[in-house]
Amino acid sequence: MVDSHRAAERPAAVEATAAALAAISDHWAGPRAVASLETSFDGGADDEPEPEGLEAQRSRAENVSMHALSRRGVSSSEMASLLASRDLDAQVVRDEVERLEGVGLLNDRELAENLVRAKQERKGLGRGAVTSELRSRGIAPELIEQAMAEIDDDDEQARADEWARKRSSSLQGLDRATAERRLNGYLMRRGYRSETIRRAVEKALPRGGGSRGGVRFE
Repeated sequence: MVDSHRAAERPAAVEATAAALAAISDHWAGPRAVASLETSFDGGADDEPEPEGLEAQRSRAENVSMHALSRRGVSSSEMASLLASRDLDAQVVRDEVERLEGVGLLNDRELAENLVRAKQERKGLGRGAVTSELRSRGIAPELIEQAMAEIDDDDEQARADEWARKRSSSLQGLDRATAERRLNGYLMRRGYRSETIRRAVEKALPRGGGSRGGVRFE
């Protein structure tokens, strides 16, 4: 009987001990738990990101500029616009552009000269189209003028003549007025001047066909 009575008391004692431990735990953990819960709802006063310092911005500006320069030539104006679009301080943008110009990584004069060669020799574009390209890249007018002065008139005429000759093969069978109009439009879109176009068209569309009978090509 004694053992049975003790066995009956044992669960009650265990429950009492567990309740006491729970009370102690609630007493000590309660304030911390409440504070933790409040922090989780208000985001915590210490969790707000600190503003990015100028040194960190300068490092980020350098990373952005190096990545841009690894892909193609960039003008100073283009670089300034790119950096400004990355929410960098205006002074950081100016400093980075000046740094790149100082070490020769930004050189609008050299870029203009390279673009003139590329657009004329590889793309076969005329003065007008090349000038528009340089302006769109934010290159200063005086640098554009200097770069364009290097274009040889005879070379440009030869390029226009070649483009006109190639294009004329697709105009056979048209009356002369239509063929001339289409060839003029084609060369104008490539940026050639009117006098250059006139000479190229005369060479590409030899006389011999009437206005109604179509143009005879060599």
